[in-house]
Amino acid sequence: MIFTVAIDGPAAAGKGTISRAVAERFGFAHLDTGLLYRAVGARVAAGAAPEAAAQALSPDDLGNAELRTLAAGQAASRVAAIPEVRAALVQFQRRFARREGGAVLDGRDIGTVICPEAEVKLYVTASPEVRAHRRWLELGGDADVVLAEVRERDARDMNRADAPLRPAPDAVILDTSDMTIAAAVERAAALVAARLSQSS
Repeated sequence: MIFTVAIDGPAAAGKGTISRAVAERFGFAHLDTGLLYRAVGARVAAGAAPEAAAQALSPDDLGNAELRTLAAGQAASRVAAIPEVRAALVQFQRRFARREGGAVLDGRDIGTVICPEAEVKLYVTASPEVRAHRRWLELGGDADVVLAEVRERDARDMNRADAPLRPAPDAVILDTSDMTIAAAVERAAALVAARLSQSS
């Protein structure tokens, strides 16, 4: 069975948590596409050229715990604005998305660019203040600085020329500002289950 769930949204909206839970519930493979860009960003920070770093990326590069830091996220956002980097990673993501057995991909351009044919498209969002508070709880630091960084990242992701962050026209918007994780997961899972029942 080929079945793709595309989940997009800004940082700290909950899309990663929802994606992992949905993948586990339905037995689908999961790819956090942001890790691809974080891994490239880490290689660039170590001196590699961005396009070469993207072309040399392998699944083994995605297990580094350092890729979850705020600095890695900022580096990812910078390299994601480079068209040659995005192009190098597109095929990797598309092959994963259409693998046998179903796949969930979360990122910023899955439903719009990588998998416009995805069977389910979700855009998970929340207010900048809520997302900054979540990030602050996770990483600590100065709360005002974290909010400023969230807003800066949003501006960069939403205004870049190549594949800007935005909902696909047919995506279901899931605002998690006032939702529990459990409620958000149930809403996403219900959408997937409904679409699966139509496909069978």
